[in-house]
Amino acid sequence: MNDDPIVCKSSMMDMKLEVLVLPVADVDRAKTFYANLGWRLDADFASDGGEFRVIQFTPPGSGCSVIFGRNVTSAAPGSSQGLYLIVSDIAAAREKLLASGVETSDVFHGKADVYVGEDKHYLFGSKRAQGRDPEGRSYRSFASFADPDGNGWLLQEITERLPGRIEVAGATFSSAAELAATLRRAGAAHGQHEKRNGEKYDLNWPDWYAEYIVQEQAGGTLPL
Repeated sequence: MNDDPIVCKSSMMDMKLEVLVLPVADVDRAKTFYANLGWRLDADFASDGGEFRVIQFTPPGSGCSVIFGRNVTSAAPGSSQGLYLIVSDIAAAREKLLASGVETSDVFHGKADVYVGEDKHYLFGSKRAQGRDPEGRSYRSFASFADPDGNGWLLQEITERLPGRIEVAGATFSSAAELAATLRRAGAAHGQHEKRNGEKYDLNWPDWYAEYIVQEQAGGTLPL
């Protein structure tokens, strides 16, 4: 008998998160709410007898969608919590929600250890403290809101990914706004780069910008 461990050798296969299921009580009310957020309506299908209905929405710039409907899930309406929406500007994202008539928390940041917020919104790694993260750190600033059924969402500001989060070769942008925000950060960093080099105009600034943007997305070492 061979007691050597079995080693499975196989190539990695992409497994892309495509859909999250939201449990709702009133399908049309939920449809109106998510449409009002400006999310893209991808589908609204129903069976001939009306026993089954599924609606799919996709947030702007997202590769993952949400679905809800009739007989889609047996979970209790409003039981989905801690659903993260990643944004590059937490204040601007919050203001857009408020302009759409969505009740949204004040911006808050992490403080101390793992904690489940009093309003049942999960906050990874911290208790809540008022305002944006004082140091402007990525992953640390949040705002929360809920749909009419109580499904809880968290806005999380990410401007620089942790190392290894995104492969350099796969650096992409999901929207023009995200790219514009990254260019602004690159521009500010490049201004400091030129100061360190005696205020000399950098003829190779496109190369510097490209390196900064790719490394920021990949969580790599930013150029100086």
